[in-house]
Formats: sequence, structure tokens, C-alpha cells
Amino acid sequence: MQHFSLQLKTIFSSLVLFSLFTACNPEKKSIETTDSITEIDSTNQMTTSTPTDIHTFAMPEDAKITHLDLKLNVDFENKMLSGIATYDVEIQNNIDKIYLDTRSLTIENVEVDGQKANFELATEDKNLGQKLTIPVTDESKKVTITYKTSSDAEALQWLSPSQTAGKKSPFLFTQSQAILARTWVPTQDSPGIRFTYTAEVTVPKDLMAVMSAENPQQKNDSGIYSFKMEQPIPAYLLALAVGDLRFQPIGERTGVYAEPSVISKAAYEFEEMDKMLEAAETLYGKYAWGRYDLIVLPPSFPFGGMENPRLTFATPTILAGDRSLTSLVAHELAHSWSGNLVTNATWNDFWLNEGFTVYFENRIMEEVYGKDYAEMLALISYQDLKSEVAAMTSAGSAEDTKLKLDLTDRNPDDGVTSIAYDKGFYLLKLIENTVGREKFDTFLNKYFTEYAFKTTNTEDFLTYLDKNLLSQVEGSMETINPKKWIYETGIPANIPKIESERYDKSIAAAQSWKDGTPAAQLDTKDWTYQQWLFFLRALPNQLSSQQMDELDKKFKFSETGNNEVLGEWLVKVAHNQYEKSYPQLRKFLVNVGRRKFLSPIYSELIANEKTIPLAKEIYEEAKPNYHFVASSSIEKMLAKKEDK
Repeated sequence: MQHFSLQLKTIFSSLVLFSLFTACNPEKKSIETTDSITEIDSTNQMTTSTPTDIHTFAMPEDAKITHLDLKLNVDFENKMLSGIATYDVEIQNNIDKIYLDTRSLTIENVEVDGQKANFELATEDKNLGQKLTIPVTDESKKVTITYKTSSDAEALQWLSPSQTAGKKSPFLFTQSQAILARTWVPTQDSPGIRFTYTAEVTVPKDLMAVMSAENPQQKNDSGIYSFKMEQPIPAYLLALAVGDLRFQPIGERTGVYAEPSVISKAAYEFEEMDKMLEAAETLYGKYAWGRYDLIVLPPSFPFGGMENPRLTFATPTILAGDRSLTSLVAHELAHSWSGNLVTNATWNDFWLNEGFTVYFENRIMEEVYGKDYAEMLALISYQDLKSEVAAMTSAGSAEDTKLKLDLTDRNPDDGVTSIAYDKGFYLLKLIENTVGREKFDTFLNKYFTEYAFKTTNTEDFLTYLDKNLLSQVEGSMETINPKKWIYETGIPANIPKIESERYDKSIAAAQSWKDGTPAAQLDTKDWTYQQWLFFLRALPNQLSSQQMDELDKKFKFSETGNNEVLGEWLVKVAHNQYEKSYPQLRKFLVNVGRRKFLSPIYSELIANEKTIPLAKEIYEEAKPNYHFVASSSIEKMLAKKEDK
């Protein structure tokens, strides 16, 4: 989960300067669009100023939060957080109200500078929740909100002991991206609004709490844990996990948290985290967040990973036992620069977070594991992109294949697709190929340095790219045509071509099998998991039970410990109604909550009238193990099928 303002000062200081300047200059006025507030001066030159975030009620140009002091009590019995959130605020422009985002929160009391304040909760918007309006003055400094969460808060996943690895203690974790922070903290829930925070969290004494902040490394006797995040972050990077946790260091700046029964396996799997961190710093500058730790969550976590600062949240589905799936760690580590450090100003610009991160991830993997390995990862990205574009186009959603999105009246989670990740990656790969790696690396170092802890949008990035790179390399703008990539649908014809000998061998093996060579005679010695993915994806969609038997008997797909390969195999199991592997399919869907794996398997089951009952039956059993992010996606699939 997932998943950057250039040539400007910070987004907030720009707002202040703009407000003051327009007040003093009648020749200059502003027009507001869905994407930004644009300045028009007397020379008719236009410069982008402040992106308008359509997914928040906040108006940061008038009143914004700058620091959060949070006190939370974690109540597992009632599945509820009770809290006191105290914000430092900045008020300007003679504004008398500050607006915060909430969803399904019970607001018990509000104070402004220690005095009780009347507040107003608006009626609920289906996508945005409820606007919390609090009266303030220009002199207001602190706003304190006493509140409780609902038992079904969408960011919170409450797990019973039976749903954890250890089976003895309950577990809680949050998932705030994209706009779910407002379901567990009243806040200004926009990627363009940053604040520092401190927190005190009270939990049952046999459990430990960790956050996206400076963390404890062992349990204490009181059950009270204190946290501090000194670097400003947006609300979607607020994170909390509570459970029976252990910590094991990897290096001086890295370590892993997990349940006791998982910690040794996790520490082995992520032993190369230090190498990845060093490789990242070599590429794009010093790591800005102090420590880089990782927590392995229970399997219901809906994403592969979430880039919460200082503490990546990770799925146990990457614990393959052979360190073959650690590119996910490289991805979340890369977010420490692209996303956490330089952030998309709105969710319409999500590609600026994820496209950069996939590119950076690929470079880290090349540094640590070699070019051939990175090329295979790039080819998987290409296959995922082609599949996503084809599916969206077929479904009448071709507009969503643009990098610059229009998520008006939609949940920003709709933008979490392969487009932002893989189309974004290939645009950056094209820029690298066109201008040369050395020039592109110099540009990216400058980019990450100049706009650290700031935000940007697509239009600002294009301006910055042209001024600081493309204008200096003759013909590069015409060769790349970045606006075509960003504002037009589909995959541009100038997408870079990636070559890989290992990929070619996998495709040749699949073709040989299709031509009649028995599976037992294929040369698959020393294949990587990526090669198995290429092989499975190159097989015909329609396979007989006898063909499925042959493949599974020889290659043991149903028994693999690599969830990327198993997930791909189970898609074929569902598509071909291969009943012999239904037990494995059911077990996987019930025990794994990662949406990346669930969606394609359920999609295949739901697509066939014969297997719709099976999909519904498994979903009813599995639903308690799924986070809202995953369950809502599956329910949309089921509802869409029923509407037809």
C-alpha cells in the first residue's frame, strides 16, 4: 500500500506568500481549478502555485496543523481506540474556522487553547467522511480533540489470537493510505499537509506498541509506550501496530519486528537490508529518517508493504525462506526518498510516488543482485502493465490508464493500480535511456535534495524536468514526449524494450511444452521465481485437467513456498476449474489477505457462473481475516457481477 513541489518553496509557504502577494497586488488574481490554484499576472504568464486536494475538507492556505500530540488507549475487547489529539495550528487570513477530516469517529469534546469550543460535524460524504468544523481566531495556537473510533473503523484491523502466528495474543494494525487516517485520528488527511508528531499509547501489558516513529525495541512493564517523529509527515504515513512482538537487529540502522514464532525466519529473510540501505544512499543521498526497521504483520495485511517512515509494514507472504522476494523491501526502502521525502501533493498525482519508487527499487536491486535480476523485475512490470491496460480498456476505464488521474467523486484507492507503478517506472526508464544514466542520476539527486519534505504535482514536475534536465539534452523532449505518457491513455510506442536471457529461456520452455515436449524434459534447472512467473504466464489460458496434472506433478506449483508463484498458479487453477487444487486455493484465500493475490483469483472465480458459489462461500469464510481495503475490493467485484 499503497505506493513530490518543484521549483517552489514548500507548499505551505507558497500559499502564505501567494495570499499576501495577491492581497497587495490588485493586478494579480487567482482562478481555482480542480487541479491547482493558478496565478495570472499582468504579463499573462501562468505559474502553478497550490494544488487543490479534492480528497480533504482541509483548507491549509487558511488554517493548517503543524504538530500532533496524540494520547491513545487501545481497547481490544471493544475494538476501539479512545484518544486525545492535540494539534499545534497556524491560522491566517483572518479565518475563523479550521476544518479537519473524520470518518465514523465519535467526537466527545473540542478545546481551543484550553477553552471548550463548539464544533460541528457535517453530514457524511460517501468518499470523504465528515467535515469537522472548529471555531478559531488568528491568535489560536492549539486545538484539542477528545474522541473514540468505531469498532469497524476502516483503517484498523483487529485480529483475534487465532488469526495471528502465535495464536495466543490479539493483534492490531493500521493502514492509513490513502485517506483512512481520518478513521482513527481526526486530522487534515491530505498528502500535501505535513506535521510532526509525538504519541503515548497504552496497551495491554503483555503486548508492545510500535509506530511510524522512534520505536522501543523491547516490551516494558507498564504497557505505556512513547513515540516521537521529528520529521514532518502527511497523515497517510501515520501508523500503529500492537501485538506480541519481538525485535531483532540486522545492522546498526536496521532491524525487524515480528511475532516470536516468526522473528528468526524474518531476520534471516531480511539479512540484506543493510546492503539495500547502503546501495540506496550511494544512488540518491543520505537516508533522512534515522533508522530503517521493518515489521512483519499477520497475513491479513492487505498490501505487500506500506512505507511508514522508520518502520515498513510488510506482509508475511514475502517470507519465502530463500530471500527471493526481498525486492518488496527495496521498494518500501526506496519510498524513504520517493514518497515519504518528496510526496505527491494530491492522489491525482500518485504516479509521482510510485513510478519513482519502482524505478528506484529496480536500481537498488541492480546494485545488490546484478543487472540480469533487475531486468527480470522490469519485465514483470511490463507484463503487469500490459495486463492492467488491457483489462481497463476492456472494462471501459481507459481514462484510468493515464498517469495523471482524475479521481473526482471517487475514492483515491481507485488509483492504486499498475498504471501508477509500472507506466510511471517505464517513463523514468525512458528518460534514463534517452539522456544517459549519469545525467539522470545527477538530476534525481538534485530533485530529492531540493524538495526534501515537500510536495509536488505532475505539472510542476514537468516544468522542473524540462528546466533541469531535458532542455540540456538536445532532442530529448521530442524523443521522450513525456506529456503523451502522462496525459494520454494506453502504453506509448516508445516504451523501452528490456532484454533478458533468463526471460527468453522461460518463454522458450513454455513454447516447447505447448509444442508437445513433456514437462519432465524441460530444462528448468536453477530457475529463479521470476522465470517461473514468465513460464506460467506464457502458458495457454485454457488447460485441461490432464495438462494441469502434468505441470503440477513435475513442478510442484501447489506446494511452493513462493507466494508469487503460488498466486500465479492459483489463477490458472481458478480459470480452469482444476478441482484437484481447490483445497490449496481455499487455504490460500482464507489465510492470505494481500489484495494483489486475492483480486485476480477471485476475479477468475467470479467470471464463471459455475464457480461463483465457490467464490462466495470462500469469501464468507475468509472475510473476518481481510482488512477493509481487501474486502471492499472483493465486494465490488461480487456486486458488479450481480448487477449484470
